[in-house]
Amino acid sequence: MNNRKVGELIYHLRKEKGLTQKQLADQMNISDRTISKWERGYGCPDVTLLPSLSTLLGVNIENILDGELSSNEFVGGNMKKSNYFVCPSCNNIGLATGDITVSCCGRKLELLEPKKATDEEKLSITEIDNEWFISSDHPMTKEHYISFIAFATSDQVQIIKQYPEWSLQTRIPKRKHGKLLWFDTQAGLFYQLI
Repeated sequence: MNNRKVGELIYHLRKEKGLTQKQLADQMNISDRTISKWERGYGCPDVTLLPSLSTLLGVNIENILDGELSSNEFVGGNMKKSNYFVCPSCNNIGLATGDITVSCCGRKLELLEPKKATDEEKLSITEIDNEWFISSDHPMTKEHYISFIAFATSDQVQIIKQYPEWSLQTRIPKRKHGKLLWFDTQAGLFYQLI
C-alpha cells in the first residue's frame, strides 16, 4: 500500500464531495489533523475506519487501499455484447454493457462467459402469432434450473426470470435477429443465435 497514493485519492475524493478536512473528520468522529496526515501521505486510515470512509467518499474500500480509481473504457452500445453476472448465494442477476466490478452478498461476482449451445442444449423456439414461444424440457428442480432467459439485439436486452419447479415456457415478441441467452444454475451461461 502506497500511503502517498492513498492520501492523494482521499484528498481528491474529499474535494469532489465538497467536504473540508474538518467536515470529513467530524463525520468519522476523528480529528481533522488525522485527515491531513493521511492526505499528506504520513499514514493511512485504520482498518476500523475504512468502511465509514468508503461510504462517505462513495468508493470501495479496495479502491482506497489501491490509492486509485481505474476508469473503464467506453464499450460501444451493442447489447449483444453485454456482460452477465449471477450471485451464487441469492441468484441475483447483474447485467452490464461494459467492464464493471459487481458484488452481491459480500462477494465479488465473476463475469459469466457464455458458451454456444449444442443442438441438445438449445432451447426450443416456435413462432406463434408473430411471437417466439420459447420452451425447454429442462427438469427445473430446486437444485438445478434455468434462472433466467435473455434476448439481446444490438439495441436492447429483455430478461425473463425463471423459477425452480415451474416449467420453462415463455413468449417474447418476434424481432430482428439476436442472441438468446440463458443461465443454467449448474452448467452456466449458454447462448444460441436466432
